[in-house]
Amino acid sequence: MNQKNITLVIPGYNNLRHLKNCYASIKKHASDIKLVLLDDGSTDGTFEWISSLNDSNITSIYRSEKRLGHVILYDKGIDLAETEIVGIFHCDMIMGPNYIENVLKHLQKETVVCGTRIEPPLHPLGKEKIIQNFGMDFDDLNIEAFEEYSVKVQEEFKDQTSDGMFAPWIIYKEDFVAMGGHDALFAPFPYEDSDIFQRWILHGYELIQSRDSFVYHLTCRGHRFVEEIGKDDDFFKKSSHASSRNYVRKWGSWIKNDEFQKPIIVPKRDVAIVIRNCNYMALIMLEPWCTNLYYSGLDKESIDGYVKAESGITLLDIKNKIKNISEETPKNDVVIEIDANKLTKEDFFNIQNIASIIEESKESIEEGDFELENIKVTINKLREVPVPITPLFSTLK
Repeated sequence: MNQKNITLVIPGYNNLRHLKNCYASIKKHASDIKLVLLDDGSTDGTFEWISSLNDSNITSIYRSEKRLGHVILYDKGIDLAETEIVGIFHCDMIMGPNYIENVLKHLQKETVVCGTRIEPPLHPLGKEKIIQNFGMDFDDLNIEAFEEYSVKVQEEFKDQTSDGMFAPWIIYKEDFVAMGGHDALFAPFPYEDSDIFQRWILHGYELIQSRDSFVYHLTCRGHRFVEEIGKDDDFFKKSSHASSRNYVRKWGSWIKNDEFQKPIIVPKRDVAIVIRNCNYMALIMLEPWCTNLYYSGLDKESIDGYVKAESGITLLDIKNKIKNISEETPKNDVVIEIDANKLTKEDFFNIQNIASIIEESKESIEEGDFELENIKVTINKLREVPVPITPLFSTLK
């Protein structure tokens, strides 16, 4: 397949030093591929540099006046792409030899194909990647050694695949658009990737990891390790806090992957949590893990303050999910009751995992009541609640 039929979308925020290495590797190993470059409100000269490139294969350049995050910019870039096939690539990635050829050979309609990351030893080991140190930052990269290693290891993994998923990936543009793109609920980042990977699976798309398509990935330089390697910056902490809570609200459970990073989807349940003698900490801890929350013992001023604070970090309706138990009786499929004065770490763990507990016991579990430590669980229905395949809040305009 012709490289000219593929566009890579590369957003960046104050990532110019890495972007220059990234761009050079793409020109070396995929010189005909199309590029859409997006500047996420950088102050390090990113926009000026990409604007100065005399490269006819850069089909679009986009600049945001303020930082939007890569969730929005991925979809903006894909919207700007003019080719049949699109993919995302990170500024802190170095493309290896034969990368494009080796992902393309697996691509079909309604499939998503990702490459394999070679990374320095910054994150835990995983079977979906290779840990090799070819440099920890932009200025100490041994790109030649990475390329030589890639060619060597490609022979070992020739044509092999697994079914995990991670960036960088490619997909037919019409398939990406048909799914509605990323969910703006997770803007600016993170966890948008786990959300869209799971929605692809629910829609029936096949996820394929090409085990002989290599990139060297410095990891997290575009949004997390901005000032110091291994140190989360404040913007990332704030964004991660909001996105993690929104992920649980949407999916009803936390992210699960197998050893190759294939998403494991836990069926969602319609859960109400009843908190007696509620306090503010219990409200913070438990609200994301349910469809509706019923409380007693907490004053209206505290509830209003919580709703205002959480509404500032989500697009979801928090106000109408929280009710005083004296005003309404829960009618949800699953009702969890807890006294906040008795809430323990084990209780919280059980509440977080109630969907998995039900799923693992669904052959033997019956409608009715049972207890787990200090929580009482009432099963009214063993129904699964479908998570929308299209995003709740699309970034595609």
